[in-house]
Order: sequence, then C-alpha cells, then structure tokens
Amino acid sequence: MIEIFKFRELIGTLTIVDLKNRYQNTSLGFLWSLLSPLLMALVLFFVFRYLYKQEPNFAGYLLVGLMSWRFFVVSTTSSVYAVVGKPSLVTKVYIPREILVLSNMLANLISSLLEFLVIIPILYFAAGSLPSTIFLFPLIFVIYFWFVYGIALFLASLYVFFRDVNQIWEVLTTMLFFLSPVFYPLAAITVPVQRFYLLNPITQFIIVYRDVMVYGQWPTSYSLIIVVAAAVISYIIGRFTFGKLQRRFAEDI
Repeated sequence: MIEIFKFRELIGTLTIVDLKNRYQNTSLGFLWSLLSPLLMALVLFFVFRYLYKQEPNFAGYLLVGLMSWRFFVVSTTSSVYAVVGKPSLVTKVYIPREILVLSNMLANLISSLLEFLVIIPILYFAAGSLPSTIFLFPLIFVIYFWFVYGIALFLASLYVFFRDVNQIWEVLTTMLFFLSPVFYPLAAITVPVQRFYLLNPITQFIIVYRDVMVYGQWPTSYSLIIVVAAAVISYIIGRFTFGKLQRRFAEDI
C-alpha cells in the first residue's frame, strides 16, 4: 500500500478519466447515474408497496437497499475490465497494476457517495426526520468498499486469463440480487431460510445500512462481525490472487 500511495497523482488522474469516460457520450451525463437507480426504485416501489405494507418506511427501505446493491454490482462488473481495458499501462510502463482496479473502484465510490447524498433528503421527507445513527454511514461505507475492492481485484486478475469471467459474474450477480433482501423485507423469508440469508455478507451490509440510515439503530454485534470479517477475507483473497497472477498480465493481454 505504501508503494501505491507514491502513485496517488496517477490514481487521481485515472479516477477522473474513468468518471468522464462513463458519461461522455450521453446527453444527461452523470445524471444518468442518479436517474437510473431512482427510476428503478420507483418502479419497484409501486410494484411491491401493497405486498409489504408491514414495512413502515418501505420507500427508504427500498432506496437504501438498492443503492447498497448498486455499488456492489457496478463496481465489481466494471472492475472485471480494469486491467484488460488499459493494456498500454500494463505492457509499456511500470506501475503497480493494482492501481488500475483501485482507480476504477474510487470512481464508483464517488458515484455511489453522490447517489447516497441524493437519497438523504428523500429519507428525511419520507420519515419526517433523519436518525442520529446516519453519521455511522461513512464507517460502514469504508468497510463495504474494502469488501467490494477485494472481489474486484479477484475478478480483474482472473479475467486476464479467463474471458468467460464476465459472463459467469453476470449470472452470479443476477442470482445474488434475488438472494439478497434488496427489494423485499427479510421478514418475508421463512425463519429456517433466514439463517442462510444472514450468512450472506451482502445481506448483512444491507441490514447494517438500513439500521443506521432508516431505523436509527446501532448495528448488532453479529452483523458487525460478519461485515468486518467479510471485508478482511475478501481483501486478503483478492490481493493474494492479484499478486500471484499479475506477473503474467503483460504476456496474456
């Protein structure tokens, strides 16, 4: 990490380039990153609001879950191409290759933070107030970032050698979307099945986000242990895999 810090100016430049490239050919530009999840949330809200009347703040519940999920799926999906998409920086110059994934992740982090900032006024008007626990959001987001970053490193390194990774990951994220309580209350799941749901790190992150942003509750010790452990394990596996495979990146790109 010390070596990567020496390249902080390059990381900043690559992050800005990633942000600009995503919306350079669109008329609404960055607004699409805000409109897309909000429109999806609006559709899901009208479709499911009558099914989940027991959820007192379903709008806030849905928005927080959707934004949490969006950071995960957009970051990991785009990071698959982080190394392969910049071959000249891999084959012609020396830089820590992890920078390519990190800059992509930072671009997604900025987008996600702005999305969360947009929904805060919505949460206020929906509930009439904001819980004091919302100030825990930055800490949860940092933990979530490292969890997703580890997966991104793993996927980016594998994709250099196995070009089916993007297709496999697309199928897996679709499955995970329905296996995580993004748009439905966890109470809708039967108790025996809930035990398996609670082992899912993404489920725990969504629960923690909703606790601090919607319900004004401190996360449970169990949830905190799961999310911190998931972030540590994810980063260790991702960093180890990336470190082992990056020696052959230039040969296979």
